[in-house]
Amino acid sequence: MSNVETLGGLQRRLNASIPQQTIRGEVENRLKRLGRTAKVHGFRPGKVPLKVLEQQYGASVQQEVIGDSLQRTFADAAIANKLQVAGYPQFELITQDLNAPQIEFSATFEVYPEVVIGDIGGESVNRVSFTLSDADVEETIKTLRKQRTEYKKADGRAAQADDQVRIDFSGKLDGVVFEGGEAKDFNVVLGSGRMLPDFENAILGMKAGETKSFDMTFPADYHGKDVAGKQVTFTITANVVEAAHLPEVDADFAKALGVTDGDVEKLKQEIRDNIGREAQRRVKVRNKDAAMDALLKIAQLDVPKALLESESQRLMEQSVQDMEARGMKIPKGMKLPADMFAERATKRVKLGLILAELVGKHNLNAKPEQVEAMVQEYAQSFEHPAEVVSWYHAAPERMREVENLVLEENVVAWVMAGAKVTDQTVKLTELMGE
Repeated sequence: MSNVETLGGLQRRLNASIPQQTIRGEVENRLKRLGRTAKVHGFRPGKVPLKVLEQQYGASVQQEVIGDSLQRTFADAAIANKLQVAGYPQFELITQDLNAPQIEFSATFEVYPEVVIGDIGGESVNRVSFTLSDADVEETIKTLRKQRTEYKKADGRAAQADDQVRIDFSGKLDGVVFEGGEAKDFNVVLGSGRMLPDFENAILGMKAGETKSFDMTFPADYHGKDVAGKQVTFTITANVVEAAHLPEVDADFAKALGVTDGDVEKLKQEIRDNIGREAQRRVKVRNKDAAMDALLKIAQLDVPKALLESESQRLMEQSVQDMEARGMKIPKGMKLPADMFAERATKRVKLGLILAELVGKHNLNAKPEQVEAMVQEYAQSFEHPAEVVSWYHAAPERMREVENLVLEENVVAWVMAGAKVTDQTVKLTELMGE
């Protein structure tokens, strides 16, 4: 027999008991199985008396049986009481005498919350869209050219925007060189924003071999606290002035970017395809975030602490793995503060519960044909699409990931169909986070 108490909110306590006869019977069975292989001094394997096995292994086997019995009894009681258990229960033995006729215990746990989803029709959602233009392709090519800029000496010419100037400089605060205020043969690309604007502007117009001094005031929020908000005097010598030379968009340029036959038109088409795929991916992310934010506003639910703690732990482990993947050395056993992940974890848990409710209520599950279409779409961005499709189909967990993505798209479509939607066309630079 069992009964369930409500302790408040989502917390419940199950009180139940297990007949001692059940425990004893299972302990005896396990000891007999153990006796087939147990090595006990003075006895051959399989010939160890049950009394001897009890003396040597009885206590540990009894603890295992009780632990398993608690789990099994709890699971049966949860089904009988139609409980949707969130996380793992905490067991407490009420009966201290393990030889008593009944072993009474309690299990404290949380249940999944009731999720109430309000009227999506009252929510305003901004839906973005993007159309790739020839100008976007040309701008991308220009960026690729800049990334491959070569600098050549500009003999006799004064420094101008986009030039690279090799300088010696010395900065003094109250007549003393401050920390980090001095360097030799330091390269500055004018207009790159690597240095403060006043510093770059002072270099403009200088010729190789020229030296000049000027006063400059650092911004009040400058990272160097010693000079933040203060006026310093710089002395600069221009050693070399180099002009920027961008590569021509020709066969060599195309080959350098992976087009083996050097076909420039093929290069442009590949750029168009790649930008288009990435832009549309980012459009989907933006619209998904907008849809999820709308759902969070209209949904009412409590968050189980067990799920929140589990998600926070998962995010922490993921962050540590990401840092290690970037080459950071993480001390063994180091843990990041849990409160770093509390907000993200709460949002993710809430959305998981909301989506589960929404999908079940409105039949938004991923259809097989939708999943296959998404796999085919992903595969097209690779050189051998058929191999990619086979790779997805070879592992159920990969297909489940695709199913989850399709499910999210179905939810986004449901939100957009019901909410007050404002359509907005965005530019490539905004999508790519210029």
